[in-house]
Amino acid sequence: MMNRLFLFCLFLCLGTYAQSLNLEQARLLALANSRSLARYELSIRSSILDEKNQLYALFPTVSAGYRASMNYLHNGEFVNPIDTLTAGVNFSITQIIFQGGKSFIQRAISSISTESIRKDALAEYFNVIDAVDNAYYAVLEAQAALEAEESSLEAANFSLIIAEIRHSNGIINTGDYLKALADKEARENSRNQVRRNLTLSIARLRSLTGFTGDAVFEQIDFSMYEQVLLRLSGISDGQADALYRELWNILLAANPSLAKAALSNQIAERNLTLARRDFSPTVSATVFSSTFNYSTAGGFSMGSSGGLTISGSIPVDFWMRNNRIEKSQIARDSAALSYIGAESSLETELQSALLNAITQAGAVLSARRSLEYTERHFEYVMERYRLSQSSVSDLSESTTLLINSRNSHTRASYGFLQSISRIRSLCAIDNEERLLEIFTGRM
Repeated sequence: MMNRLFLFCLFLCLGTYAQSLNLEQARLLALANSRSLARYELSIRSSILDEKNQLYALFPTVSAGYRASMNYLHNGEFVNPIDTLTAGVNFSITQIIFQGGKSFIQRAISSISTESIRKDALAEYFNVIDAVDNAYYAVLEAQAALEAEESSLEAANFSLIIAEIRHSNGIINTGDYLKALADKEARENSRNQVRRNLTLSIARLRSLTGFTGDAVFEQIDFSMYEQVLLRLSGISDGQADALYRELWNILLAANPSLAKAALSNQIAERNLTLARRDFSPTVSATVFSSTFNYSTAGGFSMGSSGGLTISGSIPVDFWMRNNRIEKSQIARDSAALSYIGAESSLETELQSALLNAITQAGAVLSARRSLEYTERHFEYVMERYRLSQSSVSDLSESTTLLINSRNSHTRASYGFLQSISRIRSLCAIDNEERLLEIFTGRM
């Protein structure tokens, strides 16, 4: 992940000066604005501190203390407190020599926990990217829909102007004129609804990115996906299976959710080992111990010592011990099942995303051809309408067909991009060029 300070500065610059916003900038802003990623960063820092605590537990324990006392009564009689003053300072260094390896196991658990949080953060990183991609595509899709509605409204206005002239001259009947009026009003209402959808889409994108300026949203360069579209739309079953296996191998190696499930397995195994060593003896050594004393009566004195202490326990409550071990075994088995479940779920998700990408690729090319035919049909009907050879209904139907065709092409195009985005997140591929190379078979 990029440095968050850099992202925040970029966010400020874009929010203040930028007149345009592209997808890459939207991604950077969303990452800088993500509170969930910020929380994960704090969790990682906290977990690293836990690791250090486990490491420090292996170091010698250094302790120091002091004491002082005075009495004002002795044998029932008042005395001068200064005469009874006693004070002392002690300092010691103790090193644990052996405790059944529990410290090393606990340190390993802490290290794995930190790595698990990092995997959570990586998964959230791709979730943020996926969310902002979908929001950005929704804005562009709404813009395209609005352009289509504006174009249809222009056609309806033109149709109404011609219809008014022809109706006033008695060329068409009142029914056709009313049809032109109704069509114009209906398309204006539809345009307003799409404009509202665009406003909501922009609001969602701004919520993700924190971007508050007025921006022109740059279009996606679909030419870079042309080879992918052509390959996926004509892919054979064997090629699709090979592509799925390639993506699955990448997913197995890189997917953060699956990696976290594997790390949970490791933690459960070590917790089981730790439970089995609960009653190991502990060997520690007092490397150095020194005491410095003072009393009013005896003056100063000092003593020092060192030694070895061996302590342990013999388990008598075997039922409690066996119960703890059995619970740890259950947790380990549960973690293993969770890993299998995560793997199965990801397998289904990847299959669904790849099939969706293949389907959408075919839909994009089909909708593109349909749009070309529909545009030519609309031009043909419009020309005939100018020559009074087509009716208001004919023009309205061709306009509706054109809008539907444009919207179908738009939905298929951005649906394809969303499926690509989903596969990228599942396989944790941050480099989009690499993903496109996999799809085109150039790797």
